[in-house]
Amino acid sequence: MEVNPFLGLRSIRLALAEPEMFKTQLRAILRASVHGNVKIMYPMISCAEEVIQANELLAEAKRDLGAGNIPFDGDIEVGAMIEIPAAAIAADLIAPFVKFFSIGTNDLIQYSMAVDRVNERVAYLYQPTHPAILRLIKTTIDAGHHHGLWVGVCGEMAVDPIVCPLLIGLGVDEVSVSPAAVPVIKDMIRSITMVQARDLVDKEMGAKTAAEVLDQCRDLIRQTAPEILELTA
Repeated sequence: MEVNPFLGLRSIRLALAEPEMFKTQLRAILRASVHGNVKIMYPMISCAEEVIQANELLAEAKRDLGAGNIPFDGDIEVGAMIEIPAAAIAADLIAPFVKFFSIGTNDLIQYSMAVDRVNERVAYLYQPTHPAILRLIKTTIDAGHHHGLWVGVCGEMAVDPIVCPLLIGLGVDEVSVSPAAVPVIKDMIRSITMVQARDLVDKEMGAKTAAEVLDQCRDLIRQTAPEILELTA
């Protein structure tokens, strides 16, 4: 048992520490790839070296299947989960080794703000609209697009119709939401224009507090889709 498992041996760290176990998982994913649209995403990446090591193990898994004449998608897309501040800051160094980024906002906020979001005493510091979070997201998106990657977002920011316009304005290509959230997020997206979303981002980049950003997001929704405010009240 680790004292602080959130900062311990988990996700890609565990996978690289147990390469045979990881290759078993990779071979299973590769075998499934011939039956549909399957992608591989490395979780909790903190540096390019981890991606390079994971890709080497993926190459070994492909060779194993090839030696056994087992079919798989040789062009399967590989991406990196950007949920550690170091990965966001160094996104330009990671981008050459993957085909896409997925920004995991829940952990990105938690790690950036040094706050346990389930701890009621400090939960108020868990602020998706904090200017630092917006800058990390923008850095990741810009780096991804510069290298021809598509960039998605998952987590609570993606399913929040008040905040989601920020992600659109920042240039995110895809948001991952639960089925229950699809109707309201689609309603929000249809209600705003790219010009409005980008103008919102331009304003937010000069904001000094999370509350200021959130208020401006609410103002946009109030003007374009007031019914959403009623649903989220």
